[in-house]
Amino acid sequence: MCGIFAYLNYHVPRTRREILEVLIKGLHRLEYRGYDSAGVGIDGGNSKEWETNSKSIQLIKQTGKVKALDEEIHRQQDVDLDVEFDVHLGIAHTRWATHGAPSPVNSHPQRSDKNNEFIVIHNGIITNYKDLKKFLESKGYEFESETDTETIAKLAKYMYDNRESDDITFTTLVEQVTQQLEGAFVLVFKSLHYPGEAVGSRRGGPLLIGVRSDHKLSTDHIPILYRSCEFTHTSFITHTDLSLHEAQFMFVNMLAVIEHTNRVIFLEDDDIAAVRDGCLSIHRIKRTAGDHPARAIQTLQMELQQIMKGNFSSFMQKEIFEQPESVVNTMRGRVNFENNTVILGGLKDHIKEIQRCRRLILIACGTSYHAGVATRQVLEELTELPVMVELASDFLDRNTPVFRDDVCFFISQSGETADSLLALRYCKERGALTVGITNTVGSSISRETDCGVHINAGPEIGVASTKAYTSQFVALIMFALLMCDDRISVQPRRREIIQGLKVLPDLIKEVLSLDEEIQKLAAELYQQKSVLIMGRGYHYATCLEGALKIKEITYMHSEGILAGELKHGPLALVDKLMPVIMIITRDHTYTKCQNALQQVVARQGRPIVICDKEDNETINNSSRTIKVPHCVDCLQGILSVIPLQLLSFHLAVLRGFDVNPPKRFAFAVDNLNRNLKQLAHR
Repeated sequence: MCGIFAYLNYHVPRTRREILEVLIKGLHRLEYRGYDSAGVGIDGGNSKEWETNSKSIQLIKQTGKVKALDEEIHRQQDVDLDVEFDVHLGIAHTRWATHGAPSPVNSHPQRSDKNNEFIVIHNGIITNYKDLKKFLESKGYEFESETDTETIAKLAKYMYDNRESDDITFTTLVEQVTQQLEGAFVLVFKSLHYPGEAVGSRRGGPLLIGVRSDHKLSTDHIPILYRSCEFTHTSFITHTDLSLHEAQFMFVNMLAVIEHTNRVIFLEDDDIAAVRDGCLSIHRIKRTAGDHPARAIQTLQMELQQIMKGNFSSFMQKEIFEQPESVVNTMRGRVNFENNTVILGGLKDHIKEIQRCRRLILIACGTSYHAGVATRQVLEELTELPVMVELASDFLDRNTPVFRDDVCFFISQSGETADSLLALRYCKERGALTVGITNTVGSSISRETDCGVHINAGPEIGVASTKAYTSQFVALIMFALLMCDDRISVQPRRREIIQGLKVLPDLIKEVLSLDEEIQKLAAELYQQKSVLIMGRGYHYATCLEGALKIKEITYMHSEGILAGELKHGPLALVDKLMPVIMIITRDHTYTKCQNALQQVVARQGRPIVICDKEDNETINNSSRTIKVPHCVDCLQGILSVIPLQLLSFHLAVLRGFDVNPPKRFAFAVDNLNRNLKQLAHR
């Protein structure tokens, strides 16, 4: 879960100060998820002669946030910030420690030797690094860090020192290195032997190249060069600013590039991209079935102001309050409230096949999994198909049977979730139709699935997903409505749900107006060590999601409990000291939830109840309530989860934690550790 940013200026004069400002600003854009160290690699020297023939590479690294690195740069006495470079490659990195404690020596860029002949920045984990390290040590190479990444830099030097020909290209060298690596990685290399050249590669992680130029681009597609071809550089563009960028594993990866350019190329697994003499080329070792012959240059529509916090104290708070707009954007152009129709353009060519399928399998992780749980009941009701909701890691661990007449949905905010990608490839191998539900255009899941729906929630920067959850929720509801649009028997139910979607944004605004009340509740709870959240039916997913939000940003223990399971163990936890939140709304489980409420009260529990604002029975029988507006039952979970989002935010603030980059948040690393051995062989 690291951030990569590389900047190459070709015949666009830049001072070292300007180059470092670009690199540092790029790292700041990546820092929203929290990191423990950072570093940059730039050309050394203090005279203009270094612009074309660099004699040294200087590394500057520091623990802590990017600000600490910036301060360390300005403390360097031997760094002339005013020297100008006509051609220069600088690479920068923010690290979330996976191998070795946070320290300058463990920070990236990692180097091949004390002369910095090769340096590399890396996102991912190399699973065979111990074997590589043992081999390199047997050849006399000495290691200074505890990282897996250092083996990559030293392997590059070993390949160079033992090259068969003196005219080996940087691209070929990197190809030889990546062929020896197992695991998942995104890499960018810089070398003394290839000044002004950048080479990047990816396997299992996202990497894009941004292109900026005052000249018109000569093509909209970059052809792929295979190893059997002669490695000549196809002319692409000259006299250009060019950025190489990778955002952290499984989140939005254009954040650090959007302020420089909106023209980008998304690389595929095992692509090797090289920039030399102002020319960009993309290489692969061999051609495989299904390979695209070129990589398209795409235009991002994101505006910079979309990713800034504005007047809010954190990205999470901003995104919670964006939900009235984000759910509208998810429905925009898709739901016609006048004639009660739903159109999902990404599914139109496959909807008949989906309607004939044997079952629906929703596969996801974390919050996206909860979106599947939240909509399973209405999907089963409207499609009359069995619906399985699977955690991607467990789905893979079980080698779950998948058949050609199954339809498998992959739900992911980023579209890069490692476990979900592995599950996607598993299902494709077995012939199932695959559908992506993502928030990120151009992500791996959106490209590799047969069809799909972009939820259009806008950039989600905060670590704790909020608006993506509610937009995924709405997207799955729209899919259910589409599946039954020709069934006469369910038309009254369809109209009820569609009209519920129509008023949903206004109801969300009404819930958000409870923010001050929820802040007061947080002040009563923030010193507690644990909280239980209970509900059933449509609200079981709300309990799971609310508990997850509290865990991941407040570091309190929290547990989402199915209220129907109270007597089977969880009730033993309830007493007058244990905070309990219950969700009770007027739906088919109302009476059962009232029974659960009485069980909690009978054990001296003092539950806080999220209920309909007109439910006088619950209000009168509860010591504390959060009153939300009523909506159609299958949409009520969107309204009941928002108080829990707000509560988790205020609890984190009161407990003194930085809401944007939680210090122990490493779900991407966990995903990698569980399945990298599988990923290395796919």
